[in-house]
Amino acid sequence: MKIGLEVHVQLPTKSKMFCSCPTTDAPAPNTHVCPTCLGMPGSRPVLNRQVLVYGIMLAKMLNCTIADTTWFSRKTYFYPDMSKSVQITQYDHPIGIKGVYYLNGRKPIRITRIHLEEDPGKTKRTADMSSLVDYNRSGIPLAEIVTEPDLATPAEAREFLTQLVTDIKHTIDLPESGERSIRCDCNISVGKERCEVKNVTGLKNAERALTYEMVRQVKVLKAGGKIDRETRAFDETRGVTYSVRKKEMESDYGYIDEPDLGIFHVGKFAENIKIKESPLNMTLRLAKQYSIDEAKAKQLVATSTDLAALFEELAQATDIPTALTWSTSTVTANWKAFAARQIPTAGIIDAVKKLHAGKITDTECTLELKSYMTGQSAAATQAASADLDTLIGKYLDEHPEILADCKKNVRAANRVIGYIITQTGGSYSSAEVVASVNGAIRKRL
Repeated sequence: MKIGLEVHVQLPTKSKMFCSCPTTDAPAPNTHVCPTCLGMPGSRPVLNRQVLVYGIMLAKMLNCTIADTTWFSRKTYFYPDMSKSVQITQYDHPIGIKGVYYLNGRKPIRITRIHLEEDPGKTKRTADMSSLVDYNRSGIPLAEIVTEPDLATPAEAREFLTQLVTDIKHTIDLPESGERSIRCDCNISVGKERCEVKNVTGLKNAERALTYEMVRQVKVLKAGGKIDRETRAFDETRGVTYSVRKKEMESDYGYIDEPDLGIFHVGKFAENIKIKESPLNMTLRLAKQYSIDEAKAKQLVATSTDLAALFEELAQATDIPTALTWSTSTVTANWKAFAARQIPTAGIIDAVKKLHAGKITDTECTLELKSYMTGQSAAATQAASADLDTLIGKYLDEHPEILADCKKNVRAANRVIGYIITQTGGSYSSAEVVASVNGAIRKRL
């Protein structure tokens, strides 16, 4: 079985790809439109520079080759949601080609290309079975990432998409809600011919669609039938795919160079564009550079790449064990409140440095960190911590067997964590409970 994906990412620009219409949600259908994005006679497109920047950033993230020149083409097709009957896209000279993206840092997934294109409009079916077209989405900038068929199972495809979406968000600062603007065309074959499932939204749905299509194709082949090359759609409610049309070939689209945009020389421009280290690469680097468990590194990065950066600062200011202990416990537990306050990390570093120098105890360091990160008074923080510590201590006193279990299995602490979360009824964050329980167990061991 072979699976290849075409991932469509809506780029977070303020205006559309070739005009000044806003990309924000419109108050009503067909209000964020103009002659250019509708393709009216006499209108001419002008490329949004930021689209090019985002495209280059993603191409670099995917380790693609970026050519010195790139240009756009007209892709001809006649559907109601494309008012000008052509889509401006990239064909034979995309922004990036021949990349490679490592799943879990190990398995290489070849990237055929990444190209830029405009989104068409949206067709809506009404209750009386007529169709209405909303062109507000027409001209929204997209980047399309096309992989080779290197994915082996629907579950692996979902894992790949999950990792890719995380790295995309980080690279181009895509908002948390931006995952909704990522759509996927899923290509799958269990024999010689493949089918494409168009416009699947959501990571779970991608796996569901591929799983259904895998089973369907196997049944067809076992029954002596053959797989037709076709485009299919996925019904999320029923969890099935259904045929939409025979799959077009590239020659059917009648590509021609876009005469109104010309050639873009991006070689030197691309060299000056820097991208941030991806969450995956940061996880692997932290594990290797600091000789820490990969799961711990992943925990740091998953909470926040800023937290991971703080861990590195703490490691330089104290030592690796101290930095790891406090970064993955008290600091992680209060990170959400700290990030909301938007204050410097200097206070965190100072507290841990004092502990490392023997100037304060573990308990005093915990109180100082909580007070600084949450903004609570020292007295309020001490009272809350005392209540939590008392509850944990009482439970451990009543169940001494847990400490013996913890010596053999670190997961034995989950019993205490579950009890405390239930008893406190959400008064404390799960991260804070975990940090306090682990701290109490460490002291007793």
